[in-house]
Amino acid sequence: MTTLIGMGCYDIDGGDFSGRTPLAWAAHNGHAGVVKTLLEWEEVNPDKPNNHGWTPLMYAARFGHEGVVGILLEREEVNPNKQNNYGQTPLTNAAWKGHEGVVKILLGREEVNPDKPDNSGRTPLLLAASKGHEGVVKILLAREEVNPNKSTKYGSTPLTYAAGSGHEGVVKILLGREEVNPNKRNSLGLAPLSLATAHGHERVVELLNSRLAVIPSTI
Repeated sequence: MTTLIGMGCYDIDGGDFSGRTPLAWAAHNGHAGVVKTLLEWEEVNPDKPNNHGWTPLMYAARFGHEGVVGILLEREEVNPNKQNNYGQTPLTNAAWKGHEGVVKILLGREEVNPDKPDNSGRTPLLLAASKGHEGVVKILLAREEVNPNKSTKYGSTPLTYAAGSGHEGVVKILLGREEVNPNKRNSLGLAPLSLATAHGHERVVELLNSRLAVIPSTI
């Protein structure tokens, strides 16, 4: 790669058909050595987005490449809270995929908003809950800024998603928070208990019923 660049055989910061640069590809695949080499060139923009707004940091975060995330965050030009065209941030992607290490690294930056929703109103907590990532859920709930009862523009909360998907561990964690409303309905009028019952998640139904606020008539 270094030889090709030296020969002037490639636009070192040019994008492909989707606007993804060589740095973004290296970050995507976790090639820390290549990332370091590319960042030595002044022509390389370490925070350059592709046509959909994805930056190298977002790719590294989504695929759990902690080393690359750390390298990119050393650059002042890199915005750790930057959103793509869908409103997703590096933290959004890391939480969605359950990469606890990356989540911790990103939350160590003051600029990162741990409760920032995407264009659909989905927060990092909601996405982690929807996939059953208990570790990430606990990490996010340790932050005061995170609202465990925050809903999307369609009225679904982290509990709604966790209950509907049968993630018992996440449901139990969320129900341990007083501010979580187990009766909250989404825009279709469905409560967490409704969804857990419809999908046959018996243990989740039991957990929800253990909260006095939940009554059978919400189904």
